[in-house]
Amino acid sequence: MFKKWMGSLTAFTLLTTVMLTGCGTNGTNGASQTPASAPKAADTKEAPKETPKDTPAASKKLTVYAALNEDDIVQIQKKFKEDTGIEIEYLRLSGAGEASTRIQAEKASPKADVFVGGSVEFYEPLASQGLLEKYSSPNAKELDAQFNDPKGFWQGWYMGVLGIVLNKDRFKKELEPKGIKEPKTWDDLLDPAYKGLFITSNPATAGGGYIFVADQLFRLGEEKGWDYLKKLNDNVHHYTPAAGDGINLTATGEFVAGMSWAHDIVKSAKQGYPIQVIVPDQTAFEIGGAGIVKGGANTENAKKFIDWLLTKPVGEMNTKLSNRYSVRKDVAPPEGMIKIEDVKLVKYDRDKASQMKADVVKKFTEMTGKKQ
Repeated sequence: MFKKWMGSLTAFTLLTTVMLTGCGTNGTNGASQTPASAPKAADTKEAPKETPKDTPAASKKLTVYAALNEDDIVQIQKKFKEDTGIEIEYLRLSGAGEASTRIQAEKASPKADVFVGGSVEFYEPLASQGLLEKYSSPNAKELDAQFNDPKGFWQGWYMGVLGIVLNKDRFKKELEPKGIKEPKTWDDLLDPAYKGLFITSNPATAGGGYIFVADQLFRLGEEKGWDYLKKLNDNVHHYTPAAGDGINLTATGEFVAGMSWAHDIVKSAKQGYPIQVIVPDQTAFEIGGAGIVKGGANTENAKKFIDWLLTKPVGEMNTKLSNRYSVRKDVAPPEGMIKIEDVKLVKYDRDKASQMKADVVKKFTEMTGKKQ
């Protein structure tokens, strides 16, 4: 009886051991789990996701296409880095037209984050093609409505008026003895005495060049405006890619007179060149723009840039540096410039100017031919 009981006990013990051992296997090769492969308490928490490199939140870069003078964009680059820690990499282009063309060419793979400088007429076509990011800065609420795109695709941040740049030395030496008086109006530039001595910019590439052409069409009407431009073409030596080129060539004495932005003329005059600025009646003005390129790599930084651009300190810096008028009412007018309220402006239809631009440029190019 004792042997029978002991045999049953032994069988029970062996069966229990086999069952326990079976519960500890992995079901394939019988190897038991180790503590290292078992889930740990810390492993049950989701690991923090690593922030990808070059995302807007992590980026400290901003790529800018600038239709501005070199010293202007350099100062902007320096000050923006000081204020935000974000490094601007910029490409300076000869004019707003060139910048616009480049953005269009790169639409499949945008290289820029921001387009800055040049008149807002060049921003409207980009917006209509879906190439600009919609963004309305909180700081824009402090500005007059005319400086803010109601659709939110561009932002005005400075103003400029068109003027005549005159080389005083050449004028007194060559034209004054002939009884020619200093030009006071756009019509004075039609005098045959200026034939080959006057220079202006190409409306296809320069914001100032296009606004000048539109100015004549608005002040004189369609028919008389084109007649004026045809007659003026007889006096124009050639059309430069950028509006500022005419200032440089007149300042160095290559030409007697030119057309450009009044603030840039004053800036060159302050550097000692024998030139003066004349702001004619019925002149036009630009709203200098800025916009965010859609699909850029640093969109959040681009928004910070637009916000920064509209602050009072930056407005004061730009006015002092470039002689441009600020769109902010609390920024004083630039030293040496006529007060904006004393400028007699043409009735300039900015929406119409944007809509007719392609047709106007085409007709102008055909009219002027080889002088481009």
